[in-house]
Amino acid sequence: MIRRVRRESVFAAVAALAALAPTLGDAAAVPFFAVAGAAFFGVRDGELFETLALPGDREEERLYGLVSFALAGGGLALFASLPRAFGRVPLPYEAFAAATLAVAAGRLGRTLLSRETSDEFTLVAGYVAAGTAAALAGQVAVRLQTGAPVDGATVPLLTFLAAAAALTAALVRSLVFSRDAHITSVLVAFATWGFLALEPTVGAPLIAVGLAVTGALGYVSFAIGTASVAGMLTGVVSALLAVVLGGVGWFLTLMSFYAIGGLASKYRFDEKAERGVAQENEGARGTGNVLANSAVALAAVVGYAAAPHLALPAAPLGFLFAGATATAMADTLSSEIGGLFDGPRLVTTLRRVEPGTDGAITWQGELAGLVGALLVGALAAVGAPLFDPVVSGGVAAAGAVVAAGVAGMTVDSLLGALIEGDRVGNQAVNFLATLAGGAVAVALWAVV
Repeated sequence: MIRRVRRESVFAAVAALAALAPTLGDAAAVPFFAVAGAAFFGVRDGELFETLALPGDREEERLYGLVSFALAGGGLALFASLPRAFGRVPLPYEAFAAATLAVAAGRLGRTLLSRETSDEFTLVAGYVAAGTAAALAGQVAVRLQTGAPVDGATVPLLTFLAAAAALTAALVRSLVFSRDAHITSVLVAFATWGFLALEPTVGAPLIAVGLAVTGALGYVSFAIGTASVAGMLTGVVSALLAVVLGGVGWFLTLMSFYAIGGLASKYRFDEKAERGVAQENEGARGTGNVLANSAVALAAVVGYAAAPHLALPAAPLGFLFAGATATAMADTLSSEIGGLFDGPRLVTTLRRVEPGTDGAITWQGELAGLVGALLVGALAAVGAPLFDPVVSGGVAAAGAVVAAGVAGMTVDSLLGALIEGDRVGNQAVNFLATLAGGAVAVALWAVV
């Protein structure tokens, strides 16, 4: 364990070089490449090698883990420094420092906690907390060197970027091999760059409440088994983006689906398992399932935040978000509640089929889906995204969302009956259904 702590401390020290990038300028990549060269050519055995070696390095007799991480840092440093000399848009130094430090410090925080506990949620929380703190410190260091302001107006934004970087790093880590820190740091750097480019308006109360609420809901979803670790992190990242880029109304609308959909999956789970209609993985939704149901909504959130920069109207994106979320809610409740009843019928022929048949529906499930769409329509119309000066007629707007949710739910059933199988899985069908529901909402907005 002591070796692991020392190893992760070295990774963190290498990552800290990113905070010096503004001062080093065009030479920002040099220290990273120097570390990579020294690790590859100079450390082949001995105590130092044993300390720094990741699983798999010993067989190769090379410190490929550290070398890869240092090379990734060097590549990001080049992308942050060289384009400036040619008048191109570079990777912001803040994004470079936040990503690299979030990954390395997160690993160190997780390792330190693993000495005391094996509880996965605690370890993930340690990763995110340490990563957020280091990413925030790195951004502050960068701004002190560049002369950019560090005050009450900018710290909330920097905190959001740090938390988003750490959460994204933890999510990527849960999806790839834990040793692939180089892949994680590159992906997180560009994700953070994207968040920064959106120029979100973040106040201290919003970021404090957003982090607290999303973290608490993430813990609850993991604790009661409605989400896996990766699914929990995906939900937390999604919710944080919704509240910061969209607003409280967007957040409440999306969280209504996550909360109610998750609880519906666990409702009378044993009975659904016996009937063969239960959610896989004991009802714990993973990243694929979460994204299949909310990718369209998240794209709409990001589009809404980018709309002012692209001179695009915001209202259609609000309806896209609401229609996709209403579809996800309606389809989930229809499946989870309807699967408890006998006499399902295939949506294309209305002939009786066995429970669990793709494309099978029950009237009870359809009713539950309608109620779910009504709930999302009400939330969207009252709190946002449809509570907008350019959108008139809250009742008509809510009705459009409800209709879109029911239409998307029906599309899901049709796709299930017609194409779902070995080649087209349930997650692809869910994604297409939410896309259809969002498109219907936008079309109805255009008509109304």
